[in-house]
Amino acid sequence: MALTKKPVKGMKDVMPEEMEIRNYVMDLIKSTYRTYGFTQIETPCVENIENLTNKQGGENEKLIFKILKRGEKLHLEDAKSDADLVDSGLRYDLTVPLSRYYSNHMNELPAPFKALQMGNVWRADQPQRGRFRQFMQCDIDILGEPSNLAEIELILATTTLLGKLDFKDFNIRINDRRMLKAMAAYAGFEEASYDTVFIILDKMDKIGADGVREELIGEGYDEAVVDRYMGLFEGLGQIREANEAEDDSVLASKEIAYLADTMKEMLPAECRTNLDEIRESVNAAKTADFHLVFDPTLVRGMSYYTGTIFEVELKEFHSSCGGGGRYDRMIGKFTGQNTPACGFSIGFERIITILLEQGFKVPRDKENIAFLVEKGLETEEQNLVFKQAEALRREGYTVLMVRMAKNKKFQKEQLSGQGYTEIREFFKGKITG
Repeated sequence: MALTKKPVKGMKDVMPEEMEIRNYVMDLIKSTYRTYGFTQIETPCVENIENLTNKQGGENEKLIFKILKRGEKLHLEDAKSDADLVDSGLRYDLTVPLSRYYSNHMNELPAPFKALQMGNVWRADQPQRGRFRQFMQCDIDILGEPSNLAEIELILATTTLLGKLDFKDFNIRINDRRMLKAMAAYAGFEEASYDTVFIILDKMDKIGADGVREELIGEGYDEAVVDRYMGLFEGLGQIREANEAEDDSVLASKEIAYLADTMKEMLPAECRTNLDEIRESVNAAKTADFHLVFDPTLVRGMSYYTGTIFEVELKEFHSSCGGGGRYDRMIGKFTGQNTPACGFSIGFERIITILLEQGFKVPRDKENIAFLVEKGLETEEQNLVFKQAEALRREGYTVLMVRMAKNKKFQKEQLSGQGYTEIREFFKGKITG
């Protein structure tokens, strides 16, 4: 039987042109985040299955690529469930591995610890534009910092990076899980139903307010409770209509004030203060061209978030291209003691998809040069060519040396397409030092 040439569904081979862009973006990520004091770490791609299935990963826990027990540990004949067959799995994000890593090494790490982590993760998801079953994630996290200094630094670092990639006029949507819970409590939902309510609310941009209302009623929730809940969003809509000429910061201030005044003691005072401080500090210090937008429908799927949440929305993709938030209770699952933690992940694959579609070219300080060498050169002549190539490489040029093809015109066209802006030809008997 012939072997299969195509990669597994949802995974892809990366061609040289794309790999060059990926490497450029990864280098830019590392150099930019280093200027904010983040240090790079690495964790294994395989985690113990109990770490991955601790009911904090939301829908992603249904998408884990699980790994069978091996050797004497595997007893197929006695297995009654997955738990009897599986002891590990491929990580579905980098946050769970980071939490385990920090818990294991916290006595060796500075406080607070600013971590940069880049690596592939795996989800058995339905592939689509910019979404794969194996994909690169790039995370920055601040562990051990309880104040919103962490959120402000994470947003500034991420937006600075996006600005360097020439993204403009994009949105950073921001909310707080405490705001979400206060709104649900004010409406009269039971706490046990919050996750279901939030999953439906998260569809607001796709199905609209009427669709959200219908789904909530379809789930069996009391119509009066649902109407009170949707009334909050109607009130926000009226504020937006009345203040459409205001900038994002003024509008956000009025929206948050409306919710705080409406819900009163339901909303913790520090939640409102936190969002106001983050917005003011980010807008004062930002260097990239973006809008920090308060979005009370922003949910973020992970149930491990405890406070501020945020998401990147690039107009070129019309969807989320990264996000994150505060997860102060996850490390406590490992250590028994909660540790303040906040992180931001950019949608690396979606950014690469956009850059490829735009025909992005990696900027170069030096030109790429191709040496076409005729067959049959004397050893002395060939050595002179090698010496010229090495001299140029020491100056920072990229030099490709290849044999001259019979169809030289086609060969040159190919090299030009690969980014070689200068092509030098070397013929037997015509090479001198």
